[in-house]
Amino acid sequence: MKKILVLTVVFVSILSSARAQEVGIRLGDVLGNDAAVDAIFSIGDFSRIHADASFGKQFGESTVGLEVLYDFFYKPVGDVPGLNWYIGVGPSVLIANDLFLGASGEIGIEYHFDFPLALGADWRPTFWLIEETDFRGDSFGINARYVFGK
Repeated sequence: MKKILVLTVVFVSILSSARAQEVGIRLGDVLGNDAAVDAIFSIGDFSRIHADASFGKQFGESTVGLEVLYDFFYKPVGDVPGLNWYIGVGPSVLIANDLFLGASGEIGIEYHFDFPLALGADWRPTFWLIEETDFRGDSFGINARYVFGK
């Protein structure tokens, strides 16, 4: 429980100091948890960092999951203003009694409204390397984020 509290404080501190451009929630499977704090940090016109901190209960204990994905491909879909798709990859950590380390990918689509809201859906397969070697390809989720500066 102490680990969960410390990681939550660290993640919220990073979000507030880095001045995320979008912050919201992601619902669905997030490293085995059901919900996450979801944030986007733009690092260029067509790339960004997509970070999540998820909380839940697995293996009969409380867990915290952290993902920091580099979306190296972020492009508009056709001529539809506000509709974009993205592909990314990055490290994943799941903290329970054991520590799980791996890599996740993501492919998704999102729509930015004319008011400060972005809605999206994505698929995030994860390949776990440490504690157990395993592949999970069943992680789908939806997200809603407030867009700052809109």
